[in-house]
Amino acid sequence: MMDSSSPVRRSDNGDSGPSVVGVLARGVVLVVVLPFRLAWEVLAAVGRGLYRWVLAPTGRFLDRWLLRPLGWLLQHLIWIPLLWLGRAAVWLWQTLVWLPLTWLWQGLVWLWHNVLWPPLRWCGRGLAWLFHTLLVVPLYYLVWVPVTWLVRVLTPVLQQVGRWLVVLGEHLGAALSWAWWASGRILWWCWALTLRPLWLATRWLWRNMVVPVGRAIRAVWRFTVVAPARWLRTSVLEPVGREIRETLYALGLLR
Repeated sequence: MMDSSSPVRRSDNGDSGPSVVGVLARGVVLVVVLPFRLAWEVLAAVGRGLYRWVLAPTGRFLDRWLLRPLGWLLQHLIWIPLLWLGRAAVWLWQTLVWLPLTWLWQGLVWLWHNVLWPPLRWCGRGLAWLFHTLLVVPLYYLVWVPVTWLVRVLTPVLQQVGRWLVVLGEHLGAALSWAWWASGRILWWCWALTLRPLWLATRWLWRNMVVPVGRAIRAVWRFTVVAPARWLRTSVLEPVGREIRETLYALGLLR
């Protein structure tokens, strides 16, 4: 009979040996987790060694022999001179520029308020009083008041005259319209009854009598006068003239 310290225990149902799930879990741990665990331990050991023997000494060396000297040089050769230069520039600006400009501005303000502005104010008030007294008041009493009174008095008269003019314009417009219409009708009747028949008759006479008669006269003139005259000139006068000129040239009477 086995004791309780034996690695192999019996189950409640009497089966001996480890369960299948436990065996599979141990196999997964051995196959999957253990390699990653070993890799992590190796990387941690390498990292600690690299930090202890490489990175930390390199950092201390750079801090002691490069960064601290460089910081000291930057502080004493650049930052402190720039700081003193800035303070000197601020002092020069405040002393040589800002304070004189401030005093000048205060002096100009005092000069404006105590020297220039009171005379200008009194001059402005005097000019305003003169303008109101010599120009506004006379214009008001000499122009505005009479014009206002005339407008009040003449407004009813002008309104009545305007009404009369409107009525007169309406009647005049109606009369002119009727006269225009009547003159148009009269002119149309004159054209239709007298001028148009006369124009048609004149055009018919011109086309059917004057033009044919003119053409006949032109034809008769060409056959009775122009053609014989042309024949006489070309057949009689020009040959006779040439013979006479030649005879005169031959006799020496014409050169």
